[in-house]
Amino acid sequence: MAGHTSAKVCAATVTRAATRASQNALASMLACPQTATASPSSPAPHNFSRSAGSKLVGAVFELRAQEFLQRQRLRFVARNVSCRGGEIDLVMRDRDGALVFVEVRARAQAQFGGAAASIDWRKQRRIVRAAQHYLAIHGRCSHDQPACRFDVVAFEAGRLVWLRDAFRADEV
Repeated sequence: MAGHTSAKVCAATVTRAATRASQNALASMLACPQTATASPSSPAPHNFSRSAGSKLVGAVFELRAQEFLQRQRLRFVARNVSCRGGEIDLVMRDRDGALVFVEVRARAQAQFGGAAASIDWRKQRRIVRAAQHYLAIHGRCSHDQPACRFDVVAFEAGRLVWLRDAFRADEV
């Protein structure tokens, strides 16, 4: 596919931008999910969003999440959809036609509840607002709205966890 950047190329760029501790944690997180383990000898940041290469790290994990979801037979629609109130990492379409708004989170360690637990009600509300914005600008009338759901793909210590229907718009 033209313009497709492999995860290995992105990972190399991220690795150069990260600190030594982040490099070790990132390497273990990018390894095969079945064999990845956190290295006790290398301290890892609690949250990649505070590191200098956070956008690059996010792009790597979004790409991994997208590839995983496509293997699960979801179709890619859009990436990094943003509006004033929030951002959606991935928009996918499920086999049943439902639009799936995906939040991707990565944590080197499960401290403080892990990646999935970091999506509190405030973040959920921002994601729902961004989804409403997405539906509004793509010409969906209220009577013509496709079924939607909100999923989370979390990377915790190298393992990918897919939470289908992680939260509902009417609950936030």
